Amino acid sequence: MFIRNSAFRFFFLSLLWSCFPLGTSEAADRLPPPNLVLIIADDMNWDDCGAYGHPAIRTPNIDRLAKEGLRFKHAYLTTNSCSPSRSSLLTGKYPHNTGAEQLHWPLPVGSRTFAQELGKAGYYTAAAGKWHLGDAVRDHFDRIYEASTAGFVLPSGTDGEPPKMIAAQPSGCEDWERAFDDRPKDRPFFMWLAALDPHREYTPGALDPPHSLTDVIVPPHLPDTPDVREDLRLYYDEIGRLDTYVGKVLAKLKQQGVDDNTLILFISDNGRPFPRDKTTLYDGGIRTPWIIRWPGQVTAGVSTDALVSAVDIAPTFLELAHGGEAKANDFPCEGHSFAHVLRQPTLAHREFAFAEDHWHDYEDHARSVATQQYKLIRNDYIDLPSTPSADAGRGLSWQNMLRLYKQNKLPLHQQTCFLAPRPEWELYDLQRDPGELNNLIDDAAYRSVRERLQAALAEWTKQTQDYIPTRRTPDEFDRVTGEPDHSVRVRPRPSKQQMFGTNGKY
Repeated sequence: MFIRNSAFRFFFLSLLWSCFPLGTSEAADRLPPPNLVLIIADDMNWDDCGAYGHPAIRTPNIDRLAKEGLRFKHAYLTTNSCSPSRSSLLTGKYPHNTGAEQLHWPLPVGSRTFAQELGKAGYYTAAAGKWHLGDAVRDHFDRIYEASTAGFVLPSGTDGEPPKMIAAQPSGCEDWERAFDDRPKDRPFFMWLAALDPHREYTPGALDPPHSLTDVIVPPHLPDTPDVREDLRLYYDEIGRLDTYVGKVLAKLKQQGVDDNTLILFISDNGRPFPRDKTTLYDGGIRTPWIIRWPGQVTAGVSTDALVSAVDIAPTFLELAHGGEAKANDFPCEGHSFAHVLRQPTLAHREFAFAEDHWHDYEDHARSVATQQYKLIRNDYIDLPSTPSADAGRGLSWQNMLRLYKQNKLPLHQQTCFLAPRPEWELYDLQRDPGELNNLIDDAAYRSVRERLQAALAEWTKQTQDYIPTRRTPDEFDRVTGEPDHSVRVRPRPSKQQMFGTNGKY
């Protein structure tokens, strides 16, 4: 039975929750369906905040989420690229099954999203900030407050402007509070809050006072030079600016009296926008912060070893919205609810987390499978170097690395983005080698690990009908300078259907 009246649906769901509670306490039994808030950082590394151990980046509000909630230590995205990651999140499908696996490909007509399903269940749904999902699913939200696309799309055409990405709303978070103010007060709500921070381009003034160069911790795959430190410092400032808006969301929920029955999940869409991070399958590309705050339902200040994937968010939110019913509707997704981990953080969730690498400014194709300790990467286009995204390519760090490489001053472990051919397989022990610098694929001591992960990847490939494309997509930027190639680049970018005549295998 489909209940059309929103107020009555809310009343019906409240009764459902009292009969089929998710929680274990009497208080949980009486709660109405929870409000759901998903905060998505744009290009933030998993450990670039105090909650995950960074000693210098100022993130008091993100840290507060962790102090008052549950922190996941092993959380992975399904891809390393902005719009494909968001499409995967919203549909609960792996990127190659969304029809939107390449950067700027919109979700196709007919796509089903968990936002749409929440609306059917009586929720008010709103998206504020970066959209980046195309037009076909706009009506899956009751209202959209879209941030300026100038924040992440360069001008195009032969007479295009200089390649700068300066948005009218630089953080992308400016409408978050407004979205809460505008919502109807008689319905549960879902808020998709998508920042532009800390996406490039970087300009001074994002945070007052700014971080200092001495705050910067340079990861081992980048050279420790003044240019790289300045690049990272500006990135830190945008994380700090994002954090201020997280604080505003917390304050708004308190002000509106809905704080106690609102679940907040904080994640990023992919990793740090630096060489060997974003657009790679290393942890700097696909591992994400994952913090859930839900007063009274999630034990405060606890962390979990449960392995989770971005495809698990859709079924989890739908289970929570439907009063603890594991399958409240026929929503087709490829993830599994981790609601049981919210109740008992010591429980396990999944054995493997899978991720994909597709075209992002430059052609590439790769797959990975991770556990809490190991990561296996399969590179399908070994003839191509792992070129960083075009925005990172124009940044201080990559340009500095180019100069050092030409001068033969770049150590071997910092040359990954230059290497072609690449190894077909890479294997890393994430506990012993968190920087993923020592490829163990030929190490006899790890033979059983390699075989186990290769078998898991093969089974996932079969189950999800994954494939290697028969055609390659041209690069849109120069791999050295990061400048756009206007003979190839067109905006808006054609969809997958327009480019290859299909939304499936090509």
